[in-house]
Amino acid sequence: MSDARKAAFASNAAAREVSGAAKFAALSAGQAGAVAHVAAHELGAAAYAIRAACAAADEKEADAVAVGECRWQREQLPSPIRDLVIDDQRQRNNLCWGVFAC
Repeated sequence: MSDARKAAFASNAAAREVSGAAKFAALSAGQAGAVAHVAAHELGAAAYAIRAACAAADEKEADAVAVGECRWQREQLPSPIRDLVIDDQRQRNNLCWGVFAC
């Protein structure tokens, strides 16, 4: 956990130096490393990754890209936990900038 926290701090520091998609990608990496021990925070990395994909897209395509990334992430979930994660996304969607409305 100590190494994961160090990596998270480095990712968050990198996020302060950039903007747009790079910032959200760094925040996603930082979140993934920092909260591995706290199940209630597991959605943060996924939400930041969706925001990164959206920020990297052309403005006209951003919404479709966000939906596509959300759907892709859901397809990657192992079947034993898929329904639990999707239910959690629905319950906490507003806390996660509404990115799980796919």
